[in-house]
Amino acid sequence: MDPEVVTNFLSEQRENAPEDLQQSFLTIEDFWDRKLWHQLTGVLVEYFNTAASAQQRLPLFRHFILSFAEKINQLKFVSLGLLAATQCSDDQERLSFLTDLTAKVNKPASQDAYVYALVSASDVKLRLQDFASARKDLDTAESILDSFDSVETEVHAAFYRTNASYYQAKAEFGSYYKNALLYLACIDLKSLTLEDAQSRAYDLSIAALVSDSIYNFGELLLHPILDSLTNSQHSWLRDLLFAFNRGDLNAYNVLEVNISKAPLLDEHKTFLWQKISLSALTEAVFRRPPHDRAMTFQTISQETKVQPHEIEILIMKALSLGLLKGSIDQVAEVARINWVQPKVLDMKQIDNMRLRLKDWDSSVNQLGNWIEVVGKDVWAA
Repeated sequence: MDPEVVTNFLSEQRENAPEDLQQSFLTIEDFWDRKLWHQLTGVLVEYFNTAASAQQRLPLFRHFILSFAEKINQLKFVSLGLLAATQCSDDQERLSFLTDLTAKVNKPASQDAYVYALVSASDVKLRLQDFASARKDLDTAESILDSFDSVETEVHAAFYRTNASYYQAKAEFGSYYKNALLYLACIDLKSLTLEDAQSRAYDLSIAALVSDSIYNFGELLLHPILDSLTNSQHSWLRDLLFAFNRGDLNAYNVLEVNISKAPLLDEHKTFLWQKISLSALTEAVFRRPPHDRAMTFQTISQETKVQPHEIEILIMKALSLGLLKGSIDQVAEVARINWVQPKVLDMKQIDNMRLRLKDWDSSVNQLGNWIEVVGKDVWAA
């Protein structure tokens, strides 16, 4: 590009910029003139991240940055393009812009930037409800990411965020839950606004409850994102998750009145009862010591509030889901359980475990004393 044309363009942009940002254009022109590409990229990223730069991002990208795009870090180049794309008039224009950007970085040496741009384009396709094309792009991005030994967290974050959005749109709750948590693992939670944090915590909680593949909420219960619901209008949802985790039927009955506030929960109300019943069953087994896990159907019915004629189906469901391991004696109507799936414990459950350990310690001492008394002649010999 003709240096004089660039100088005139930057001068024009400087005059249109807010007064407190005009100095940045002098720095940009200086770095460009001296071909200090790394420093120039840093100043541009900083400028583009300034809210007041919004109106100048597209002109700068199209008439200035593209002229030296191959000379700068391609991931930073894509980042600048994504910031410029926010100023497109609509999603159709934005998709066209991002498609061109994706093509520019689709080179063997810049596959991380290619994935970043491709995922961003697929995010726009999701908003345009072009799910098939978005899924194709996401699958391509995933296969490339799997081939990397390492990649910048911002690329992974963009992929998991968009992948989660796809699964949420398709009502695939288990896959949404997994990808949404992976996205949160790639970012600094402090970068989220309170509203965004509450929205993500809400969506994650709903997905965990209505998914037919998630019966252990440990990762979510321990995640700080869930604390954003405390003292909010959705605080009941956090309480409901903890009630499910400990199989607390009484707490569920109290919180059940809130279910109608969430359409997806209301739609899955029957399933939620089945799920809390399974949780109550696993909790009833967990509370018992390993040598006392042969439970009659009648006992299970009392613990889970499930009708006696439905107990066998409940146990078989728990066994098939891998929540329990054991066997059923249909004639004697007894379930013999030898393993229960581990889960996150609250303070009450930890206290129960403490009492069980004390009982175990007492039993060991009694056994030791008995052996000492009965076998004292042997020990003496």
